[in-house]
Amino acid sequence: MSGAYDFIQQCGTFFLSTVNEGLPAVRPFGAIMEYAGELYFSTANTKDVYRQLLKNPAVQIVATKPKSRQWIRIRGSAIEVENLDAKQAMLDICPVLLKHFDTKECSNFALFKIADMVSTFH
Repeated sequence: MSGAYDFIQQCGTFFLSTVNEGLPAVRPFGAIMEYAGELYFSTANTKDVYRQLLKNPAVQIVATKPKSRQWIRIRGSAIEVENLDAKQAMLDICPVLLKHFDTKECSNFALFKIADMVSTFH
């Protein structure tokens, strides 16, 4: 797992793809963590991406390492996580999130882990 996480960390921005009414929806993300051997990302429960993930948890991440032709594709199922320790870890690892979620108990702070993850390096 940490190979995928380490690679994405080197990329900075990654792109998260969800399914929206049967069509792909892709947007840039920057906050990701490895916690207890699994990959996690966060969003606000007020966003379209949140509603799309609840409706269809199929997700794909793509990231490209700057100034190279190396990239990774990760697919799996996004599972919402309510674990406050995991949420605190996300805030600690990605402090930029504190602009949006002031505490781990913030009512709009949604955290997802990627289950059944398959990663491919290119």
